[in-house]
Amino acid sequence: MSQNTTVIDRRTLMKLTGGVGAAGLTGLAGCSATNDSGSDGSSSSGPYEIGMVDAVTGSLSAFGQRNQRGKDLALAAVNEVGVNGQDLNIIVEDSGSESSGGVSAAQKLVNQDGVPFMIGTVGSGVSLSIYESVVQGTDVVQLSQNSTGLGLTDFPGLLRMSPTGRTQSTALANIIADDGYDTVALTYVNNNYGSSLADAFVNAWDGDIAYNNPHDQDQSSYSGVISEMNSSEADAWLFITYQAEFATMVNEIFSSGYEPQLYGADSVSGDNVIENTPDGSMEGMKIAVPSAPVEQENYQNFVSTFESEYDESPTVWSAYAYDCVITAALSIQAAEEFSGAALGEVVRDVTRPEGEEVTSYQAAHDILADGGGPNEVNYQGVSGPIDLDENGDPVGFLQIQEVQNHSYEQIGFIES
Repeated sequence: MSQNTTVIDRRTLMKLTGGVGAAGLTGLAGCSATNDSGSDGSSSSGPYEIGMVDAVTGSLSAFGQRNQRGKDLALAAVNEVGVNGQDLNIIVEDSGSESSGGVSAAQKLVNQDGVPFMIGTVGSGVSLSIYESVVQGTDVVQLSQNSTGLGLTDFPGLLRMSPTGRTQSTALANIIADDGYDTVALTYVNNNYGSSLADAFVNAWDGDIAYNNPHDQDQSSYSGVISEMNSSEADAWLFITYQAEFATMVNEIFSSGYEPQLYGADSVSGDNVIENTPDGSMEGMKIAVPSAPVEQENYQNFVSTFESEYDESPTVWSAYAYDCVITAALSIQAAEEFSGAALGEVVRDVTRPEGEEVTSYQAAHDILADGGGPNEVNYQGVSGPIDLDENGDPVGFLQIQEVQNHSYEQIGFIES
């Protein structure tokens, strides 16, 4: 389990964002005056330090790698302005994409590092394990960047930036029915994420389900699952799993000569799948993916900065990670002290629609620094309006993708 304390100062920021697009994204016109109303009374004590559990390695690492880049851009924006006159540090620990690794990482952050606010992680089952094993019963604030499992709604103390997967399941049921299919073969990864989305799909689907079985992660072959799905004689096959597992399945479908109509939840979509499957093997596949509001100016600026720095486009998961950092920083600025209890009191308020609508950290920070309360700020994230509700769930968008010429093309949007 590696540890990485991330501190991005103003000089590093200039290297990261040196361009007009970055100024539009973060409002970096210079440092405004700050006050100590949200500090712990020790403005010279050094930077604020929070934690982050991420899937740096393992089957979900494709998400984790982009999360780290989104986190770095947000941290640069925050530290250009400051939080009560101080910098923000983030200690990153690796979950290894597994619940056991996530719990160990969170225990280290909470028990050894003493962080009052923890971002993380990828994987609904991992996030839930962290909450139940480490966070529940404490004052630590947990804000997951990439967990869509339905079960998280039942734990109001477990906040998340990505919307519940129920919207995906309902959308997929409607899409498959609209495409003219009345029978589906369904397989899902055997964890909280997979089972909760599968259950929601079954509840939303009015047709027949010819096959409905889980599969384990990290298997070298899924030929048994694929053979059984084919034997079900369903023409529409739905996959709720992860990129590595799905790529293996696609190769086995293709090599077997099967030609079903493919559908998938968000976690099957990614460059790793495209790069590790043959051309034509997924042609016409449709996927429901959480999406940022792509026409929104601050999201477009985020994309421009991300592409300029990393020479690749961000995913919505990167945007969720970005907004987790901004929300954490605003909570620290707004809270009466730097403690989990105080941060928990304000973390929802800084994204609520009652406040003044702002689209950058600096604009939100300035309201708080000028004496405004947390309910006077409505931070509109690069991932969307956020607006965390009483269950810790945000407002969200879905993008419908179709695989065309072995690449993902957007063909529609749904607002949840």
